[in-house]
Amino acid sequence: MVGTAPGTTRVGRSSSESRRTYDRLAPVYDLLAGAGESRLREAGLRFLDIREGERVLEIGCATGRALVKLARTAGGTGRVVGVDLSPAMLDRARRRLAQTGRGTRVELRPGDALQVRLERGFFDAVLLAFTLELFDAPDIPKLLARCRDALRAGGRLCVAALDDGGKGPLLRLYGWAHRRFPRTVDCRPIPVRQFIIEAGFKIEKSLTADVWGLPAVVVLAGN
Repeated sequence: MVGTAPGTTRVGRSSSESRRTYDRLAPVYDLLAGAGESRLREAGLRFLDIREGERVLEIGCATGRALVKLARTAGGTGRVVGVDLSPAMLDRARRRLAQTGRGTRVELRPGDALQVRLERGFFDAVLLAFTLELFDAPDIPKLLARCRDALRAGGRLCVAALDDGGKGPLLRLYGWAHRRFPRTVDCRPIPVRQFIIEAGFKIEKSLTADVWGLPAVVVLAGN
């Protein structure tokens, strides 16, 4: 039975509040998140090593930066699906894909990843880049179970996320800000590897790094 990792803080805002927040952030999201998160997202893409013809799912695709690269590597015979809660984020992703000539190669699905349609055993790979830690603690195992169910046998999962393995005053300050202002500072460090293992995945490799001075990790796992 998969449970919530001990000590994982709860998320103090609803799905609708989160959607409104990211709709507002969409025009400046690339400026806010790009510099800190891009190198770990790139590491995740290298870990996944998408090949021609593969079927790939990105949950929390935001403005579509990774989708463009996934569509290029999956090629004309592959299929890429992007899911995001924010319609404004998906609008920007749609424009980005159209500008790069890959608009017809990617399907965008709006909605909560816990509820949106995901085909069973369909995908070769799933990417979650700075998305898993946005979910409430009891929902993280549910989301990973959905990812595992969506993957074919031998499929692979890559997660880039803030990790709770670090220490120091900055991490304590960030934790305080998350507890005090959960609707604004909604992203928080979580025990990434523990959640992935408890969901039934086998970790193949990982990379530790930092984002804005906070501990982070990129994990590749197989189902």
